[in-house]
Amino acid sequence: MHYQTITQLGSALRKKETTPTELTRMYLERLDTVARQFNAVVTLTEERALREARLAETELAAGYDRGPLHGIPYGVKDLIATQNYPTSWGAAPYRDQTFAEDAHVVHKLQAAGGIMVAKLAMIELAGGMGYEQPEASFTGPCKTPWNEEAWSGGSSSGSGAAVASGSVGFAIGSETQGSILSPSNNCGVSGLRPTYGRVSRRGAMALSWTMDKLGPMCRSAEDCGLVLDAIAGHDSGDRTSIQHAYSYPGSAPKTNGFRFGVVESELEDLQPEVRANFEQSLKELENIGTIEAVALPEFPYREVAEAIIRSEMAAAFEELITSGDVRQLAAVETHINPLTALTIPAHVYLRALRIRRLICKSLDELLVHYDALLTPTSPRVASPIGMRFDAYYEGKGRGQMSAATNVAGLPGIAVPNGMGERGLPTSLCFTGRAFNENMILSAAVAYQSRTGWNQQHPDC
Repeated sequence: MHYQTITQLGSALRKKETTPTELTRMYLERLDTVARQFNAVVTLTEERALREARLAETELAAGYDRGPLHGIPYGVKDLIATQNYPTSWGAAPYRDQTFAEDAHVVHKLQAAGGIMVAKLAMIELAGGMGYEQPEASFTGPCKTPWNEEAWSGGSSSGSGAAVASGSVGFAIGSETQGSILSPSNNCGVSGLRPTYGRVSRRGAMALSWTMDKLGPMCRSAEDCGLVLDAIAGHDSGDRTSIQHAYSYPGSAPKTNGFRFGVVESELEDLQPEVRANFEQSLKELENIGTIEAVALPEFPYREVAEAIIRSEMAAAFEELITSGDVRQLAAVETHINPLTALTIPAHVYLRALRIRRLICKSLDELLVHYDALLTPTSPRVASPIGMRFDAYYEGKGRGQMSAATNVAGLPGIAVPNGMGERGLPTSLCFTGRAFNENMILSAAVAYQSRTGWNQQHPDC
């Protein structure tokens, strides 16, 4: 049962094959044993979880149904504030930090009947200081459940590992530049990065105010839609929250006739298995739509993303950097990197913001012709624990797509599409036009219905 989707768990609850309390105890036990084996857990929220489970049980028994998440246990990345429990931001200087109230996304999930069971591990400060290996967290390197000698991805490391290991019904991660999609790739789960501003970030750690996003990590694309339906919506307490209504229809509004564009520049330097699995995915997608090659407009995407993230990070964590407390961080390279961010000239940041406007316009003009752009989520499978990223893959990092789509705030969903080197999962990414989450969800659901890779899970 612990590997079932939200829909399957909800069906079992309503058929009285299990109860919210039984589900909660099951996931708490797995979190405390299986997920800890992968360094995926920071804090169990057992007392709160059992209280919420009893309430859900009473409500469902009385016929009061809050929707598909009612009675489903979940975990949140530990940069999301939770009342009466520490919110460490994955970093030793903040490991005992507490907040007086829950983040807005937790309020939304509570209103939907979800049961919070854990705060999940992450790369310290969401990787904003820069890191070069998996050990950048005071909880230790988070491991993918598919291979304990491989990294689970960053920075939503614990969210990916907890979902993949069947230790939560779903999880909430965050992304500034790849932090939902990376662990989704490494852990073989479905992860959705919503449009910037779609989900309120009130109560979540700020790394880059103009690029941070919160989103679901689940066992299927359909689950991602169900969770997004619960957490999306305008929040007057978050000035970056968009007044743009969202609802997930519950069934795909489109099952064929898709228009797909393959981003050619993202097909360079792929591991052989990643390439083979992507090509097989294209063959499957040809059955439900048209596919043509496309080129990204010419812009310095990575340079713009770096200038924005590092400038905003330096402003957010100036006191940590100048006080010297940055030396408490686990990754040695982060003791020096942040100092250089404080020296970025204002004109560089402003120029990056001006170029961003052109990027947004150009990508929107491209996407108006397609329902989704297709890329491998990552050019490689999860890197080994204890090895620098550049040493594992000859110094080649992700392509331009991650920087481009995050700078523009576009939605994307990563879904598993096969297995690669060392028995590790590979992943396919659908990227859509701003506020067009339901289109890429439809495409991902259609793909998963034809392949079933999301039904595979590690033996743990």
